[in-house]
Amino acid sequence: MGIQDLQAFLDSNAIQGGSVPVDLLRIARNVAQRQRNRSGKGQQQSPSSKLRLVLDGECCLDRLYGGYFSDWACGGQWNRMVQFLAVLTQATEMSGVELAVFFNGSLESPRRLDWIQQQLKVRIKVNNVLKHITTKGTPPPKIWWTPPVCLRTSLRMALRHLNVAVLCSMDDHHQEVIAYCRENYFNGLIADDAEYAAFDPPRYFSSEQLKLTYKGSLETKEYIISEFTKSLNLPSERLCTLTALLGNYLLTEQDLADFYKKLNLNTNPNKVTAEQLVRTVANFVKDLHSVELDVVAQNVFGSLSDPRCVKLRQSVQYYINGTKEGFLHYKPVKPAKARKSESKQNIPVQKNIAEVPSTTSEDDANLETSRFASETLESERDSLQAYKQATANAQAAPQIVIEPPGIQGHGDADNNRTEEEQNNGHAINGTHNLLISSSSSSSSSTATSPSHITIDSTKQSESTTSIPSTVPEVMRTASERHQKGLMSPHIYQILIAGELKLPVLLEDESHKEFPSIHLIYRPVRQMVYAILFNVHHRIYLATKNKEKGDNEKVDVPDVVIKEWVWSKTNCYQTPELVKAEQIGWGVPTIQRLWFGTGIDDKRRRLRGFLTCLKSDTPLMLNPSYVPQHLLVMACVLRYVMCFNDKVKILRRQELDAFIAQAFSPELMNAQYLQDLQLPLVTSRGVQLATLFMAGVETALLANDACGAPIPWLMCCPWLFFDGKLFHHTLARATIAKNLLELCGGDIARVVKVERMRKAVLEGINVVFARPPLPVTPGIRVSVPQNILPAGCTISEGLVRGRGTGNIAQRGLMRRPVPSRGGQLEVAGVVVGQWGPNYGSMPPGRLPQPIQGHTRGRLPPQVTSIGGLKYGLPRGFNPMGRPTFPTRGNNRNQIGGRGKKTQMKATNKKRNNNRKNKENEKKDSRGRGITVEGVTGEYVGSVLPVNGTKETTSVPGQFDDAPENGKPVEKGQGDAPLVTAIPVEN
Repeated sequence: MGIQDLQAFLDSNAIQGGSVPVDLLRIARNVAQRQRNRSGKGQQQSPSSKLRLVLDGECCLDRLYGGYFSDWACGGQWNRMVQFLAVLTQATEMSGVELAVFFNGSLESPRRLDWIQQQLKVRIKVNNVLKHITTKGTPPPKIWWTPPVCLRTSLRMALRHLNVAVLCSMDDHHQEVIAYCRENYFNGLIADDAEYAAFDPPRYFSSEQLKLTYKGSLETKEYIISEFTKSLNLPSERLCTLTALLGNYLLTEQDLADFYKKLNLNTNPNKVTAEQLVRTVANFVKDLHSVELDVVAQNVFGSLSDPRCVKLRQSVQYYINGTKEGFLHYKPVKPAKARKSESKQNIPVQKNIAEVPSTTSEDDANLETSRFASETLESERDSLQAYKQATANAQAAPQIVIEPPGIQGHGDADNNRTEEEQNNGHAINGTHNLLISSSSSSSSSTATSPSHITIDSTKQSESTTSIPSTVPEVMRTASERHQKGLMSPHIYQILIAGELKLPVLLEDESHKEFPSIHLIYRPVRQMVYAILFNVHHRIYLATKNKEKGDNEKVDVPDVVIKEWVWSKTNCYQTPELVKAEQIGWGVPTIQRLWFGTGIDDKRRRLRGFLTCLKSDTPLMLNPSYVPQHLLVMACVLRYVMCFNDKVKILRRQELDAFIAQAFSPELMNAQYLQDLQLPLVTSRGVQLATLFMAGVETALLANDACGAPIPWLMCCPWLFFDGKLFHHTLARATIAKNLLELCGGDIARVVKVERMRKAVLEGINVVFARPPLPVTPGIRVSVPQNILPAGCTISEGLVRGRGTGNIAQRGLMRRPVPSRGGQLEVAGVVVGQWGPNYGSMPPGRLPQPIQGHTRGRLPPQVTSIGGLKYGLPRGFNPMGRPTFPTRGNNRNQIGGRGKKTQMKATNKKRNNNRKNKENEKKDSRGRGITVEGVTGEYVGSVLPVNGTKETTSVPGQFDDAPENGKPVEKGQGDAPLVTAIPVEN
């Protein structure tokens, strides 16, 4: 029950004509055609010829991500997301649709209970996802879809890169979205929230039904609010009263429980449908003789003295302020004047609060504060060139919308003109420019919440928190960058309110393998707090005054930030108070970091960022070891490696997997990543990807706090990570013999990986996390057909899960694989065999059972019907070891196997066994090994150690398929291979 029942009622087909399917691209073409007909030929096309829509990004995170494709839990497929957004923006631009995407960047303290309830629901989904992955080993279903970590940040950067207007709300998300729509005369709103229906926007489209099709249409559903009110026989001016009585964050459902009982409505939401609730409340509102707030309160609560009457007035007024008529009274002044008056009013407020020693200096007061000093035109050109080089292997997005050649050429001309203007140094006004310098210093129209609300919220946050003051220049720059989506939203929230909301992540709540991810990165945030509030400079001034002999004791209070973090002991009940920690060296003030133009300022910005992530080492700044677009990734990996001396998180093969996938030539190939299939998804791999992406988001927070020493184009996650490719590489790293095999035999890639690993581990006492425990008997394991090369068993790390849950799939092992080899019989028929363990073993030593981790030893070869020849990933070559013939339905010769021999379970089989054993005793001079249950055709002679005598081979014993036209040299493995085995022609 609540306001969202209204949205559910709109989505249902209970109202005839209440929602109709539409094509946004066709609507845009019709709008443009009508405008051309009105303007006449030869006249310039006006901006009104476009269909301008505001998109609430919070309502369609899954749509912007690209849909519910199954591998979202692997950490995020960022290149595929960028490709989808490129196709979407290309389709909208060619059809004349202008989009402005809004993200929620406000704390919204009054809505905190709603946010907590939402996070608790996400936690239930997370537990189901991890349980599914642990027991099934497959991607989770879409019903449990949760936004991947860093999704909002990645979307902001991707849309900005694609020249789409991105905005962030500051105080009240819903009010600012509808205010931006009305202020800038947009044609409609795309969202999926019932509160927007109460505001009655110009046109209201569904974001949940938004779908880009291959036939060249952008389909969705339009809600006709007039038909909705007409079907309820409700006057449109009473819609706000109806929505208020449905319950929201101001007037909760508990407050309305008595009212619902009066209407004979069951308070149990499972027993009342959305249609019943809306129609019953609508009939009550329709029968009121007046919609005056006092009259409504009297009829609802029975007395005007009831404290809930105040909440009712606030709730109704909230929705009236979003309507077309109420908005004109709600907004006191124009946006430009509002910003000027707001900046003037903020200055005396800051002065009154600043009771601690001043943190400004004369040099800081003379700095240019219109934008970050690091965002020079030269640095942005360099970063743009570096971005083009990093994405040189990326495949162009496919053309979906088919238009006449003239329209496509017009888009190319616009792109060329834009690049030419950038090269000439002309800044393009607004948030549509790729370069930061122009967008951050522009004064284009942005979302402006009414000034009286901003001032009230500022005073409230200042009275409830004990955070130090911040100079107006910093606050103004932070506010502008926050509004335009150019900065991490957390920075503005920390500066204005001293609070931080940290959402639930895709991690195990019991934290068996490593601690809580938010706690891992808390030291980074603590240093960010110290940088933002000039902790070092405040202590320096206090010490300086004390040395001058001031009698008064100068006490610098601690900077304490409230972090809303979920834990088993604290389910978002109270915030955790986190103290800011000094960075460890004389970091300059926040004004100097953001606006300083000197060479030392540039160096200190970068040093401050590296210090926050414990990465202030020489090799980290060497481009030959760490390329610029991989610097954020390297810093995050280094921080994880040296997080704690007692807590070790990463294993060696996992670190190699992170770095190897960053250098993979397939990282930018979105088509390859889309076609790539993951036969096994591991819980640890999912949590490692979550850990890494949470570190990337924290690193971007530190980068913005230090004045953006790393250009934003070099921080894009799709330059160095893809969750699906990471899982594929991690599975290969677990079974690969060495780094060369992991890199597919590419020596240049091996060198890059080793160099970056050296930079990550520089100066660290490297102790990797313990390998997983061996597989216990009784666990059934399925082999990923397209990951394991021939001759490899599945790794313990791929099947280790939480607890002792069984993997309910077709199994290979019910007990440990013996090192001597053996065969598998079903109903007396041999269906599969495996050879002995061909690991390195000194001469004269008998084979022992397999122990320890798979790295450093070679597992026994497993073959069965069909083998593991097909479905191998790119870069895998089958191991050159002897394989044995098997029985099966496959009658064709398979490369890598011996000549097919039919084995029959008859007495003839026993006679052959006796003859072969007698021949072996007479002819063999090596250590022949006989495996029980294996026929004599699998018993071969072993070469002598000195290799002086030629050994005769049994015909058809090791007729392996030649590679590159040359026979493959094979060894038995129990003695070193000295001479080649002659192969019969």
